[in-house]
Amino acid sequence: MTITRVSKAVVLAVVFLGAFGRALAADPGPDNADKLIQGDKLYQARCASCHDKAQGRIPTTDALRTRKPEQILASLRMGVMRTQSVGLSVFQMQGIAQFLTGVEPGEPAASGPELNACTKPAKPVSIRPNDWNGWSTDLVNSRFQTRPGLKAADLGRLKVKWAYGYRGSYVYGQPTVIGGRVFATSSTGRVYSLDGKSGCTYWTFDAETTARAAISIGILPKGSGARAVAVFGDDAANVYALDADRGTLLWKVKADAHPWARITGAPKLYRNTLYVGVSSLEIVAAADRKYECCTSVGSVLALDVRDGHKLWKTQMLPHPMPYQKNDAGTQMYGPAGASVWGSPTVDAAAQLLYVGTGNSYTDVEAPGANAIVALELATGKIVWVNQLTAHDNFNMACARPNACPAGVNCDLAGKGNCPRVVGPDVDFGAATILHRLADGHPILLASQKAGIVYGLDPRNQGHVLWSRRVGVGSALGGIEWGSAVDEHTIYAPVGDTLAPPDKANPGLTAIDIATGSERWHVAAPVVACSWGAVGCLHGMQQAATVIPGAVFVGSLDGWLRAYRTGDGHLLWEFDTARNYASVNGVPAEGGSLDLGGAAIVDGMLYINSGYGRLVGHPGNALLAFSVDGK
Repeated sequence: MTITRVSKAVVLAVVFLGAFGRALAADPGPDNADKLIQGDKLYQARCASCHDKAQGRIPTTDALRTRKPEQILASLRMGVMRTQSVGLSVFQMQGIAQFLTGVEPGEPAASGPELNACTKPAKPVSIRPNDWNGWSTDLVNSRFQTRPGLKAADLGRLKVKWAYGYRGSYVYGQPTVIGGRVFATSSTGRVYSLDGKSGCTYWTFDAETTARAAISIGILPKGSGARAVAVFGDDAANVYALDADRGTLLWKVKADAHPWARITGAPKLYRNTLYVGVSSLEIVAAADRKYECCTSVGSVLALDVRDGHKLWKTQMLPHPMPYQKNDAGTQMYGPAGASVWGSPTVDAAAQLLYVGTGNSYTDVEAPGANAIVALELATGKIVWVNQLTAHDNFNMACARPNACPAGVNCDLAGKGNCPRVVGPDVDFGAATILHRLADGHPILLASQKAGIVYGLDPRNQGHVLWSRRVGVGSALGGIEWGSAVDEHTIYAPVGDTLAPPDKANPGLTAIDIATGSERWHVAAPVVACSWGAVGCLHGMQQAATVIPGAVFVGSLDGWLRAYRTGDGHLLWEFDTARNYASVNGVPAEGGSLDLGGAAIVDGMLYINSGYGRLVGHPGNALLAFSVDGK
């Protein structure tokens, strides 16, 4: 049997050239003549209709002006806009970027060595029980650091010890902290290994394209060619295995041949097998009426970590088949979608793997979309599927001005590649958490963009034990990236970023794991953003992190806060959206806190600041906090 949430990166599909996919061919060729084409004319002809009167997830023209030119150019050349920019020359793309930002874009990719190479060689990589490996401290995605090296009473003294500047114009991923080293991916594709105490650089590696998935570290069997391995995926669906000590490539595997396939969740490594979730941005290409939508399906891939050979691959939906033509005469396919966005969850006792899936792209029945799925670790065989939201059909053909967010009466429903029944786009993008109750029974905790947290019985086909609504929900959450748990409580950060302002409920909610009852809720504070009013939002979209006595959560306004786990009392807060003198000499600027949350190890807290790729404010800072900055 075979079974994506709209990635937040999808928003960029309409950010720069939204409504003009078919008109690209009308441009002059990529010779000297196109140097004369001004960016303002290109923008007015191709972009202004969407962004001058932007609705929903589409950023306004003013918001685009806050982006860095390299960010816009990278999106057009190799990012989510690569299909829509077919036919544009680099000169034309640079013109659009320069018009929007007022600055000519420089080289978007990382280049050259970092200037702060460590003067002493690192000790061989070793994994300790209190390390932060990939998405979490454990295989069950609890995001609970039981031995953080600091106490809740110390939090008021946290200060920045060092800052590191990424080469890109926005942050990606989440730091991994293993054996005193920090491993990080970035929006340029550069991968870093740093000293955790000083931030000096041990090595860097440049991947093929942007890499969002957090790095997972494992110790290899003898005879594998390296002692320790660092594994991650990129936006071209490549899986990389690097020598964790040296940063050299051991192997590279294409997880999926579909041109829009990508890897967003941190792979999980268990007993020499690497489990990789595969997602897709075909939802972007669907905006073009001439694009044959849709043929990508989310999947889980199992690889032998020693050499990368495939053990099994399981799709979350049946193979897409032609089913009708759209009103432009283009062939349509389905089912499609059901991307696996988050990091898989390993149930060692039951020998199962759990993943959440995203929305359907078409009207064809997709029982594995917006579902929690259990697979056998050894074979990939699907054991059970619980679809918690049916008919959540959405792609970017439905996201244009005057289009409603959901419902059969949507202005664009059934037109182009937009499904006839348009869903709310409320994927399971957050990683599923496996927890054991006091009586020993397991429970799966699933957080959804709909603003709902579910408690499921993994031993009974994922049967719903309880559900708790904590937000209104929206295409950007609700709960976007992830909740965290301690012994008895799940902490759900809510963005409600695109929900109606009079109904939105952004903040942090604590829920009793055994019963689903609310313990407490704190509303997201409303503060002035350091960068100004444009893109100033306050939703708590970043994944939460827990230590004994305190839960950390970041917000789109750039503030990182710690709340007391018992009652939600504010213990500490810090505005990360500022400029920093970086240890590697790259100017570092903080911005919105989103995507991966804090990683806490050995009394240090590491966090990326500046995920303003879709909403909020971009930046390029990796920050390391310690008590008194020592």
